[in-house]
Amino acid sequence: MIRHHLSDALLTGYSAGTLPEAFSLLVATHVSLCDECRARLAALDAVGGALLDRQEAVPMAEGALSATLARISGTAPEARPAAPAPGLFPEPLRAYVGGDAGAVRWRPVGGGVRQAILPTAAGASARLLYIPGGTAVPDHGHRGTELTLVLQGAFRDETDRFARGDVETADEALEHTPIAEAGDPCICLAVTDAPLRFNGLIPRLLQPFLKI
Repeated sequence: MIRHHLSDALLTGYSAGTLPEAFSLLVATHVSLCDECRARLAALDAVGGALLDRQEAVPMAEGALSATLARISGTAPEARPAAPAPGLFPEPLRAYVGGDAGAVRWRPVGGGVRQAILPTAAGASARLLYIPGGTAVPDHGHRGTELTLVLQGAFRDETDRFARGDVETADEALEHTPIAEAGDPCICLAVTDAPLRFNGLIPRLLQPFLKI
């Protein structure tokens, strides 16, 4: 059962298309797992549609309709996408990885922890984290917002426990030491809009190379 959900502000930003690409990726991935947030997002989309209906119409350029119809008629119909195969990663994330978990190109960051940085537009970064069971991430704070979505396993920190589908939202007020629970490795999708603030010397020295 998912216990930690997205905020109204994040869902509203996603519905309005104002979030950075990395944050939109995490929201889309979580919504594909979470019935509650998917229903809340649908309600926000409905509100946005109603607001658009109330806006004053803007005249289109002469010939815009015929030009659009001509482009449509000259486009080959898209093939119906195949149903996604079962796996660890929800479909929104698979497109960025190029497949499921087996397609991830992990890079070691120390202590058995691995990461894979995903290509996204400027404004925020997205990465997959692989944390062996029982392993702690170095204690750190935040210079901005960090969202962490659990895809496999679970972790705990000073605030609570987070399992598959849960999202932890961390801001400048939170300093924590996430620890993966024993058992399966904890695999997470983490997005940040500013570098982390590590407390230890070695993580601070490695930070520019690891792009965390």
